[in-house]
Amino acid sequence: MAPVPATYKVQAMSESRVVLLKIVGMFLVILAGWLARRRNLLPESTSTVLSRVVVDWAFPALVFTQMLRMVDAQVLRQDWLLPLLPIPLVLVAYLVGLGVAPLFGHREHRNTVLFLITSPNWVFLPLPIAEALYGGEGVRIVLLCNIGAQLTLWSIGVWILHGKIGEALRNLSTNIGLWATAGGIALALVFPGLRSLGSLHSSPATLPGMSGAAVFDALNMVGSLTIPLSLLAIGAQLGNVPITFRKLPLSLAGVLLARLLVAPLATVALGMVLARLGFHLPQITRMVVVLVAAMPVAIVCSVIAERYGGDAGLAAQAVALSTLFSILTVPALFFLVS
Repeated sequence: MAPVPATYKVQAMSESRVVLLKIVGMFLVILAGWLARRRNLLPESTSTVLSRVVVDWAFPALVFTQMLRMVDAQVLRQDWLLPLLPIPLVLVAYLVGLGVAPLFGHREHRNTVLFLITSPNWVFLPLPIAEALYGGEGVRIVLLCNIGAQLTLWSIGVWILHGKIGEALRNLSTNIGLWATAGGIALALVFPGLRSLGSLHSSPATLPGMSGAAVFDALNMVGSLTIPLSLLAIGAQLGNVPITFRKLPLSLAGVLLARLLVAPLATVALGMVLARLGFHLPQITRMVVVLVAAMPVAIVCSVIAERYGGDAGLAAQAVALSTLFSILTVPALFFLVS
């Protein structure tokens, strides 16, 4: 095997450093929310309120403005596969979970363990990392993948927790984030001129044009709150959850092992097999997929687990500890693959 050129090693180390710094920074924001809750600077209801603001307002504003700014007919023709990529990622993680869940924890925790293993953080953590690494292209890839991720999370994920497919499908019809994504894409295709609203300098000088630019700017500001508010929300939620490092619950250890190591490595192995069979993804898309596959447990999992009869305490601990340990695992895996 030919040696890896030194320039590739330098680039891989540089990208892994960006990943590390981003994850550490985001974990510090979670820690700030945790400290604020522990010192009663934030009331007990803070995490619920912040989560509602993120899910119902900030994130829909983010995806709507990003889709309106970035999507056109050529992009959809080129990237039509991206919303489908979460399906194999979820399938691999689900199969890993089926093997791991019976080995860790009691039967009453099994559905929650399986749900947490199959639910990586699709958007709130990988989005700023992909933006730092690949700019607007990285953001577009993450958000288009998030379409399929939302579909799987609120259908398959909810079905794993309580087994009622009807309610899972109803969740999709009322998911504001999905409607905002679809609305942004539809407007971008039907009225491509609206893309100019994203630039205050090039927006139309007419009264409707200036009004539209002001609304777009307001939505953009609300959308920019998505990541910091979501991180503060999970930190505030964890302020009510006891976490001990001395003796991890067996079910929690199984989630950490499968979510951070086994499932990402299985995904990389599947990618290598598909590459040998002639299926190749563009370089940036491939690295974003690796990044998402290596992510810790999704921030919304504790909220979903509490709402649909799962173990919310286990989910909150899994979010916190998997995010902490991902400071080591995500840059290491990213460096290994790149």
